[in-house]
Amino acid sequence: MLRYQFPAVKGKQAGKEYYICMVPLGLLSKIFMTDNNDVPPEHRAQRRLNELRIPEIRDYILDNRDSYVFSALAASVDGEMSFVPSAPQANTGLLEIDMDALFLINDGQHRKAAIEAAIVEDESLKDEAISVVMYKDRGLQSSQQMFTDLNKHAVTTSKSLNTLYESKDRVAIITKNVVNSIEFLRKYTDKEKDNLSKFSSNIFTLNTFYTAHKRIIKIIGDDENSEKFIYDFWCNVVNNMREWNEMDRGELSKKSLREDYIITQGLIILSLGRLCEFFCQNKYIDKGKALKKLKQIDWLRNNETCWMNRAIKPNGKINRNEQGIFLTYIQIKRLIGLPITDEESKKERIAIG
Repeated sequence: MLRYQFPAVKGKQAGKEYYICMVPLGLLSKIFMTDNNDVPPEHRAQRRLNELRIPEIRDYILDNRDSYVFSALAASVDGEMSFVPSAPQANTGLLEIDMDALFLINDGQHRKAAIEAAIVEDESLKDEAISVVMYKDRGLQSSQQMFTDLNKHAVTTSKSLNTLYESKDRVAIITKNVVNSIEFLRKYTDKEKDNLSKFSSNIFTLNTFYTAHKRIIKIIGDDENSEKFIYDFWCNVVNNMREWNEMDRGELSKKSLREDYIITQGLIILSLGRLCEFFCQNKYIDKGKALKKLKQIDWLRNNETCWMNRAIKPNGKINRNEQGIFLTYIQIKRLIGLPITDEESKKERIAIG
């Protein structure tokens, strides 16, 4: 019987042996089952493969060819397998598995599919390796429980923290540079959480600025001039948001700012991000002069004339969807005297109804 041989380290968890193996990327498509999307969930031990996730992960590999990194896959092996230690009593050696064995991924199916897609674009990836933690298969129920255990207790990182630690993504780098360079934003932006409690000392999240900047940079590029333009924009915004500055001086409490006004909402940051896009595309307009009029806006939640069915839903809650962002952006443009295009007016009429 022909056998696969993988360099491996043997370990033990819950009284059962497992093996950390180095598997060539080019071998993944050969040893693992094809997707089982057509199999009812009760008869498989994985979630349905989401094809939409694969291009993003594939592009991450190809765009970071010299620095991409993946955590280990986890798999169950239904077939004969034996460990050959490199020396007596050693935990390192070779794991030998019959070639007719069945390999089932318990964790990492999207990484595996993306790696296969990346190899189609760059065949040199075939000779690189990924670690796979292999367990002896003990039936469907055991594999389903393993999937549950691996995912149930996983702790996902926040988008803000991902942005903070990101060193390749230019949008993240520009966002951090801008926020850290403006004292007010640096002082009141949470760089770790995506959602703030009502008692938080911060009023913004880093991820909200990242989301706003992603659209802007897609339009104007990511060079030093773009960063300076975005920096200048937020400097003007900060200088002309009266309530922000009153809070900073201790004249307005954070509690009142959060409860009575809408200007700590992510919706407003994203709407202002659209305004920055507008200035990027219309550089003949003096953004400094226009943004001074932000001081004149009534940002109170109960200002139904300005914000109802835009920033505020009829039930009083913040309208955080794409339509709410657009309608709030258009209203801000109107309030500071900026032109509204025919297309924007038409879209606004349709949205409001």
